[in-house]
Amino acid sequence: MTLPSLTPSLTPAIEVSQSLKQKGFAVISAEDVAQISGVPLGQLMDLIPFWDDLPRDPYLKDGGRYRFRRHSSYEIERESLNMVPHRAHWQSVDYNALHGGIERWFEPSQLALTNNAAWQALLLGLGRLLSGLKPVKTWFVEAHQFRIDTTDGIGRPTPEGAHRDGVDFVAVFLLNRVGIKGGETRIFEASGSAGLRFTLSQPWSLLLMNDESMIHESTPIQPIGSYGYRDTLVLTFRSNGFQDSPQRSQQ
Repeated sequence: MTLPSLTPSLTPAIEVSQSLKQKGFAVISAEDVAQISGVPLGQLMDLIPFWDDLPRDPYLKDGGRYRFRRHSSYEIERESLNMVPHRAHWQSVDYNALHGGIERWFEPSQLALTNNAAWQALLLGLGRLLSGLKPVKTWFVEAHQFRIDTTDGIGRPTPEGAHRDGVDFVAVFLLNRVGIKGGETRIFEASGSAGLRFTLSQPWSLLLMNDESMIHESTPIQPIGSYGYRDTLVLTFRSNGFQDSPQRSQQ
């Protein structure tokens, strides 16, 4: 199944839980993201400039210079959000054949961001929504700030290809598209061949997925002029602890 247009069909906030149960995903407008978070949309928009201060990703195995990122981790228990000490991001090769099996120590998210009330409300709002689908004692959450640019002429949002993340739920927010074409989102049923393709374009619009049932990827971006970039926020929610290397190190 494919959409005739690359404009996604949006799921109203009141229907998000049902869509996740029945379809395994929901595409949510920025206005409804703000409603889920319980904060004015303008306060979320005020967070976008933090994406202008992301260090280059030093772990890209294709030698590319197109990805910038920061990382932070949290535990959510009911209405309590606790930021945990900075830790490595680790995935097994089962979920990331390209960059799996290694500890990746990214620079932490900016304190001014993590202390921001709208940022905290966003995480808690999603945790509240997902707990209605899967009641858990603690959500283990990782936050990834990404900028993909066209420094090399092309930027790859998902160099590992179509994948799952090894978590319960994945939230992909589009924050900004500047001077680019491409960056199309593609999702597929993990147990079948059905899929959808669309392009997120509204700042703070959201693709929310059940990671156990959906596979996802984003297509490369190219500049319309001399340079462009695409900013996203990816939040992962896991119910049975963080993914950690068997040889976990401390930094």
